[in-house]
Amino acid sequence: MTRPAPKGWCPGAWRPMETGDGWIVRLRPRACRLDATQVVGLCAAALVHGNGLIDLTSRANLQIRGVRSDTLAPLQTDLGALGLLDADAGTETRRNILTSPMAVPGDLTITLTDALQARLGELPDLPAKFGFAVDCGETRLLAQASADIRIELGETGLIVRADGAARGRAVDPDTAIDTAITLTHWFAVHRGTARRMKDAVLALPEDWRTSAPAPEAPPLQPGTSPAGQVLGAAFGSIDAGALAALMTGSQATALITTPWRLFVLMGAETLPASPFLTHPDDPLLRVDACPGVPLCTSATVDTRGLAKVLAGAPDTLHVSGCAKGCARPRAAKRTLVGRDGRFDLVIDGCSWDEPARRGLDPDALAKGTEQI
Repeated sequence: MTRPAPKGWCPGAWRPMETGDGWIVRLRPRACRLDATQVVGLCAAALVHGNGLIDLTSRANLQIRGVRSDTLAPLQTDLGALGLLDADAGTETRRNILTSPMAVPGDLTITLTDALQARLGELPDLPAKFGFAVDCGETRLLAQASADIRIELGETGLIVRADGAARGRAVDPDTAIDTAITLTHWFAVHRGTARRMKDAVLALPEDWRTSAPAPEAPPLQPGTSPAGQVLGAAFGSIDAGALAALMTGSQATALITTPWRLFVLMGAETLPASPFLTHPDDPLLRVDACPGVPLCTSATVDTRGLAKVLAGAPDTLHVSGCAKGCARPRAAKRTLVGRDGRFDLVIDGCSWDEPARRGLDPDALAKGTEQI
């Protein structure tokens, strides 16, 4: 089945989107990093101008929830003072860049991220979700993350690779950004109705497919990493007060966002007690769930309450408020899809696929009298 067309648009800080609990204001941290002052200031702004909830998204962005019409302008002022607001909506829309969380200041990944950000004005008009991944470590940590153009290490050196192509074009640090921008212009001319590179890549000339990428890295997990302490946020939902307390109590110098509902504390000296996930075998890491009711107007069911109850399942589980599948736009072993206050069950598929069973009662699922 075809995925339902999304409603609304990709929100930003200049162009927020209204949902069930107010306006969503999305931030794109530069190089997926915020220093400690920015994190604490962001949390304070979320508490004052929103409802105190922050989403960590599958594109490593941060969303302040519950913003009202009368608090939007003061929030934007505070974000600007923290250096978290782009000059205008056009710049914000273009700055869809994922940066490897294991990169360190001054290395090739950060250098190329900065160079790409400085040249976003050279990009053609692109679909809203079109983005880049800069991942130049010895193994590729962002290989499965959503991106359309990848600047990454190949088997014999740096490459620029179109998403969906098995191989890329060999470059060096001085030509990588020029080549990536050239590829965006190729896409703009040849994409037809495609909105993502993987849907247009069959037309890509062979000279863009000459160099194989380096091996993939193991998935990032909670625990100690070279970049700092890795923690998880169940369902990507962060309590602003808890995060501020964690930053202060740990004496972390910065926070790195990731596309996996994990974040990294750089320079943390200790980890005080917090609601965040610290163990790689935590069952909540295997469950994806969107906000559901009452936070989302497209949903008719409570998603996260049920997801917590069912989190002990041995395989991947996705609890979706509707067929759009915002929390997990890919297959899971079991997917529960909300429909008219009940759930349909999809096996080995996505939320928009044909269900194996329909009309499951949420209470029976939670009590275990209805098995999936």
